Formats: sequence, C-alpha cells, structure tokens
Amino acid sequence: MQDLVKKKKYNWTYFYLALPFMLIIILFRYIPLFGWVLSLYEYQPGTPLMENPFVGLKYFKMLAASRDFFRTFKNTVIFSVLGYVLLPLPMIFAILLNEVTGSRARKLFQTLTTLPHFISWVIVYSLAFALFSSEGVVNTVANRIGLPTQRLITNADAVYWFQTVILQWKTLGWSAIIYIAAIAGIDQELYEAATVDGAGRLRCAWHITLPSLIPTFIVLALLAVANFVNTGLDQYFVFRNPFVYDNIEVLELYTYRVGLELFDYSYATAVGIFKSVISVVLLFTTNWIAKKARGTSII
Repeated sequence: MQDLVKKKKYNWTYFYLALPFMLIIILFRYIPLFGWVLSLYEYQPGTPLMENPFVGLKYFKMLAASRDFFRTFKNTVIFSVLGYVLLPLPMIFAILLNEVTGSRARKLFQTLTTLPHFISWVIVYSLAFALFSSEGVVNTVANRIGLPTQRLITNADAVYWFQTVILQWKTLGWSAIIYIAAIAGIDQELYEAATVDGAGRLRCAWHITLPSLIPTFIVLALLAVANFVNTGLDQYFVFRNPFVYDNIEVLELYTYRVGLELFDYSYATAVGIFKSVISVVLLFTTNWIAKKARGTSII
C-alpha cells in the first residue's frame, strides 16, 4: 500500500513537471485554431467578426484557382524533396564522426558543425552575401584567376540547390546529435566481439553502427514526411530578392506576404488551413505505414 501511494505521488510529480509545457502547447497551438473562422468571412481588421460579410468557401475556391498558390506549393515541394533526399546525411556524418579516433578532434568537429545552428539567418545571409555576391570574396578570387563568376544569390536557376546546401550547412551538426546519442547507446561488447573476429573499423561501422541507427532514422524520416509542407520562413525571407522571388517563395512566405503585407487575413488563413490539413493527413498516413511496417506506431 505504501508503495502504491508513493507511485501515485511520483506520477503527480511528473504531471506537474509536464504541466507548463502542456499549457504552452494549448496557448500557442490549440487556442489559435479558433482563428480559422476568419477564412469564412471577408474579415476587415478593427471590425467585429460577426459584422463582416460571411463568404463561406470563397477563399478556398480562390486558393484552388490561384497561380501564385500553386507556384509556391511547387517551390515548397521541391525544397522538401531535396531535404528528404539528403535526410541520411546527419546519420552518415554521425557515423563518420564516431570513427574519428582522437576525442579532442571529435569534439572540435562536432562543435564546429553544431555552432551554425545557433547563428541567426540574418547573419547567415550576410556571410553568404559577403562570399557569393557579385563583389564577394568568391567572385573576386575567380576574376583574378580567370574563372567564370557565379552570382548565386541572384541566380534563379541555382535557388533550389543553393538554398538546400546552405540549410544543410546550418543544420547538419545539430541534426546529427540524436544519432550521436544513439551511437553512444550501442552495446560496446558488439564491437569487441567483432574486433576479436577480425573485423576492422569499416566493417564494424557497416555491420553494427549502421544497422543500430536504422530504427532511429526510420522514425525521423516518417516524422519528416509529416512536416513536408513546413519548410520554414526565416531562410527564404532573408534570401528573397526580385531576381529569385518566383523560385524561393514557399507556402509559409506566401502566407506571410498575403496576410501581413497585403492584409488579406481571410485568404492567408485559408492557406494556413490547407497547410495544416496536408500535415495532419501526412502524419496519420506515415503513422499507419509505420504501424504496418514495424508493428508499432509513432504516435
């Protein structure tokens, strides 16, 4: 009986620890859902909602007929597909980092690759501009040695791969942390047994480390599918310019432009609802696939 009372006490302790985070989620994730009603009205700021004309599904019909919407949706899909193709990179990087023999060198590489995650996108843009603008370091050096110059920041044809490379540079080390933690949890006796059997470091990495990381990779890959249309705003906002705008504008940037620059709140809300519905459908689809393939769901 005493043990049961103690266990219940611990359960309430965990609940109280989780309560602030639950409140944050309710305040910033669930309560704003009531704002979806704006998509059904021709909303004008400063006017009580019920005094605005009710238009039903007008803005969703506009969404289906908008060329700008489908252009930004195409850009979002392209960026998401490129990111998904490169999803194994953090796992590969973690395996390679684990093979660095010196602990100091390993910590140095991990620190150097993780630090960009904490750099503001504004600073990242400033660095990219200093390097790749028409008068940047790269083009200046290319001019002096007789190589062709590349204006990557204003080159519409290079937007997709250039932005993907920058994103990987910024997030690679941070994304690898979960794989590094998973590697730390692998039973070291497996490596010792493989070494006794004559396996080198490459074979140990291929036959022990990689298979041990696959379950973690699958879960992260499935969760990445649910965020397929959520490519972010900051990166594309700071890198946008008239030369590349048609190719760099993604759904979140489109929502920002329509809602906060053009003040069309109702239409912007309809775009946000579309994104949310697609994300939920993808989440439950990937959860169903995970349950069928692995026997356990991810949510």
